[in-house]
Amino acid sequence: MTRTRRPSAQTVAVLQALAEEPSRWRYGYDLCTQLGLQAGSMYPILIRLTDRGLLETSWETERVPGRPARHMYRLTGTGRAYASSAAAAARAASPAPATGARRPRPRLEGA
Repeated sequence: MTRTRRPSAQTVAVLQALAEEPSRWRYGYDLCTQLGLQAGSMYPILIRLTDRGLLETSWETERVPGRPARHMYRLTGTGRAYASSAAAAARAASPAPATGARRPRPRLEGA
């Protein structure tokens, strides 16, 4: 029996970021800065999505002197469909905001 789990909020955020421009190659640090995730969270997510066939990977073709080549990622066709369904499931699972609810606290950097 195969067990299916809902993706984490971080995984959904990565999928949504990649789905914004699904044919564009993105590198991990770019996604880290866009989403505010640490590399220790981002790269395991990217590896897991790649292992599941949801991302394709490639090494950067244009070499920049003094910088190692970057590993690039983009959604596969299956990944695009999964990103859509994961985003819809996340929206459905999130509770509707209550009237008069408190505003969320600002996120502190480095905390």
